[in-house]
Amino acid sequence: MGLDPAAYRELIRRALKEDLGDDGDVTTAAIFADEIGSARLTSKGTGVLAGIDLFAEVFREIDPGTVVEPKLGDGDELEPGDIVALARGSAASLLAAERVALNFVSFLSGIATAARRYARAAGQAGATKIIDTRKTLPGYRELSKYAVKTGGGENHRMGLYDMVLIKDNHIDLAGSVTTAVRRVRSKWAGRFRIEVECRTLKEVAEALDARVDIVMLDNMPRREIARALKLIGGRAKVEVSGNADLSTVKRLAGKAIDFISVGRLTHSVESFDFSLKVEALT
Repeated sequence: MGLDPAAYRELIRRALKEDLGDDGDVTTAAIFADEIGSARLTSKGTGVLAGIDLFAEVFREIDPGTVVEPKLGDGDELEPGDIVALARGSAASLLAAERVALNFVSFLSGIATAARRYARAAGQAGATKIIDTRKTLPGYRELSKYAVKTGGGENHRMGLYDMVLIKDNHIDLAGSVTTAVRRVRSKWAGRFRIEVECRTLKEVAEALDARVDIVMLDNMPRREIARALKLIGGRAKVEVSGNADLSTVKRLAGKAIDFISVGRLTHSVESFDFSLKVEALT
């Protein structure tokens, strides 16, 4: 799964403007002039790489003459001490790009690492897939979902525009699951898949009667999930949602559940730890 540079170039420019302001790196500008330097990106932990193209693009945006040589690619596993990339160019440019470049690759690799951990936990128990949510930092959705996919997770809908998901507020305002589904079909016919967020077994039964594509079991206790799965009996795909963590995944994966959505993959992930060492060459 590639990432279109158009998805991140403007974001990189905004990040650099945020960091450099109008006067640039005033510390570096006072200390260095024409020195040439080299930089080495090194992994400090065990995980999955994502965002190496963004890392390189930050340096090129600062100075097109900087040469960045990735040693590993997105999706590759990382171990402590692994050399991930090398860069060579103006020492001042390397230092000015350092933090922004690290911020991007650390954030996205953190997401990919978490996604790999969750996907493996689910895969050990069966065919259940880990999917992400729309709980992303504003402006970072495409990048975050790319990192989830890189780590082995799957993407749910990208936004409100590419799939119908009838949630609790829709149901409450419409009056029932049945009414909400009927209105969706009246508007869109079969253009979009329809998923319904169900809080009770009654809502599950309504969703099944309405022949929806996916039934989401939202924040249901474990026993209620078991009853719902029996009621569904293969008539629709099943998603389990609600504060899922690794223990939840290990407990539920493989039990006739097609998807477990994990919001924490993108809304509260821990950044991956890299080191970027810059050294003078001349």
